[in-house]
Amino acid sequence: MADINPTPPAQTVALGIEYAGGRYFGWQTQPDALTVQDVLEEALEKFLTVPAATICAGRTDRGVHATHQVVGIASPFARTPASWVRGVNTFLPPDIAVKWAHIVPEGFHARFDAKSRTYQYWIFNHPVRSPVMHGKTGWVWRPLDAEKMHGAAQVLVGEHDFTSFRAAECQAATPVRTVTSLSVRRQGHLICVEIAANAFLQHMVRNIVGSLIYVGTGRESPAWLEAVLHARSRAAAAPTFDPSGLYLVGVQYPKELGLPEHGISPF
Repeated sequence: MADINPTPPAQTVALGIEYAGGRYFGWQTQPDALTVQDVLEEALEKFLTVPAATICAGRTDRGVHATHQVVGIASPFARTPASWVRGVNTFLPPDIAVKWAHIVPEGFHARFDAKSRTYQYWIFNHPVRSPVMHGKTGWVWRPLDAEKMHGAAQVLVGEHDFTSFRAAECQAATPVRTVTSLSVRRQGHLICVEIAANAFLQHMVRNIVGSLIYVGTGRESPAWLEAVLHARSRAAAAPTFDPSGLYLVGVQYPKELGLPEHGISPF
């Protein structure tokens, strides 16, 4: 006689997550601090009725946002993609949402299977700060030359030692990363710095943005950025810029997985 209560098959799922990071101490769970991972895992436990561990594509810092974070889950239960989206969102606050769900092969690893990641940094460039943009963009009151910033940034494209742009406490085994594209464009009073790479060091994007701002305001020349790169010293670059304008907007995986590669642009 067949078992009338068979054990549901295990299922590996990739979830696309969007979140506003303003009130969170980053992605990764921490003692006595509110994090995106904690809130998501609490919602997953309510949905599945059992705890579920998560692995993300990129651990964002405190105050950083995402329109396309990818999270992997090994579930003891099978659910349809639509059920994952609707069910988990029922238990999430307004500033976190599951945008999509895909069933992926067992052994999928959201971090190690990712081929590249794309970040955007948005700067509100206006003499007066904007309360509406507060927490959503960085702010620079001095005029910025986006074309000069874009031209200077091209020296960072390719495989380089990014020691000058890594946080002092960064624990990555190597400072070498490959930047596949880096662009700076103006959109009215907003400037977008978009950078794609195989992986990123801690604070790497915010340190690059801070240095590009030095070039954009005329404080430093475009040639200075190349000298900073070759110095391989954190002291050579500009200070780490505000996290408010940073968004994880894309994660690329092998095509055969069929996963979406980009989220919406925040502006």
